[in-house]
Amino acid sequence: MSEYYYYGLAAMFYVTTCWTFVVVRWFHTCQAPKDRRAYIWPDRKLQCLVYSMATLLLPYVIDPTNEAAWTLMKSYYPATYYFYTGLLLLCYAGTVKQWNRWKFVSWVAACIVIATMLIPVLNAWLPFEFMNAEGIEFWHYVITTESILMLGFCCLAMWQVWTWIRESRDANYSNPDDFPVRYACIVIIYPFILTPLLWPAYILDSRQVMAVLHILLGVFNLLLLLTVMPAWRRQHMLPSTAEDDEEDHEEEARQDAHIDELIEQTAIEIRAYVEGQRAYLDPHLKVDDVVEHCQLGRTYVSMTFQRRFTSFASYVNGLRLTHYDQYMADHPDETKESAALSSGFSNYMAYYRAQQKQVKR
Repeated sequence: MSEYYYYGLAAMFYVTTCWTFVVVRWFHTCQAPKDRRAYIWPDRKLQCLVYSMATLLLPYVIDPTNEAAWTLMKSYYPATYYFYTGLLLLCYAGTVKQWNRWKFVSWVAACIVIATMLIPVLNAWLPFEFMNAEGIEFWHYVITTESILMLGFCCLAMWQVWTWIRESRDANYSNPDDFPVRYACIVIIYPFILTPLLWPAYILDSRQVMAVLHILLGVFNLLLLLTVMPAWRRQHMLPSTAEDDEEDHEEEARQDAHIDELIEQTAIEIRAYVEGQRAYLDPHLKVDDVVEHCQLGRTYVSMTFQRRFTSFASYVNGLRLTHYDQYMADHPDETKESAALSSGFSNYMAYYRAQQKQVKR
C-alpha cells in the first residue's frame, strides 16, 4: 500500500474532526444559551464557518499525489491559521465587549486571505491546472508575505484580549458572564502553540510532516471542542431527572432574587454618596472611592453600576452634565471652562466629549 494512502488518511482525519466540530457546535445549543444569544453570537456562527473551510482541502484528501492539491494543502495553514485564531479571539472574547470595533479590521484581513488563497483553491479544484512551476514559486512568496501580515493581525487580537483581561483584573466589571477571564487566559496562547508545526511542512515541502500535523490538529480540534462548550452545555449532556431540573431552576431563582436585593441596596448606598454628597463634583472620582466610602464589596458595586446605571462613567458624567446646565443657568456670566471645572469635569473638552457621548446614546 502506497505511503500516499496514509497521507490522505491523515488529512481525512483532520477534515472529519473539523466537520465534527461544526456539527456539534451548530446543533448542540441548550436552552440557556438560546435565551442569552449575546453570549453565543456571533462567535458560534464564525467558529462553524472557520472550521467548515477545511472542506477546501478535499482535493488533497482524494488524491495526495496531485501537485495542485499539494500546493493548496501546504499553503493552507500558513495562509489561514493566524487569521483564524485572531478572528476567533476577537470574536469570542469580544462578544459583549467591543466586537463591532474590530469588524472592519477583520473584514480587511479576510479579504487578504481570500485573495491569497483563491488561486491555489481554483488550481486544485478545477479539472485543469493553470499554474506552472514559475507561478507556484511566485505564489509561495505571496503566501509567505500574507502569513506575516496575518501574524500581525493575530498579535493585534492577542494584545486586545490581553487588554480586556487586565481590565477584568482591575474589576472594571465583575459579572463573570461578561468576560470569560480564565478561559481567555488559556486561549490567548493558542495562536503560538502550533506555530512550530505550521512551517516545516511548507518549508521542507514534506508530506510526511504534513501528515503528522494533520493528526495533531485533529486531536487539538477535539480538545478545543470540549473546552469551548460552556458549563451549562456540558452539564446538559449529562442525564438528569425532572425533579433535578426543577430544583435547579428554583435554586437559580432564589439566587437571582437575592442578588437583585443586594444590588438594589447597593444602588441606594451609591446614590446617597455620589448624588447626596455630590461626590460626582470630584473630577478624580473612581469606583474605588465609592467602594471605600460605602464600605461595600467591589463585586456588587461594579455589578450595580452595570445593571442600574449602565456604567460608572455614564452615571457620573450624566450627573455632571446636569450640574453643568444648571450652573450655566445660575451663572450666565461664567465661562464654559469655569462651568465645566465646577461641574466635576477636568476641563471643557472632557465636558464636550461626555456631552457628545450622551447625544449619541
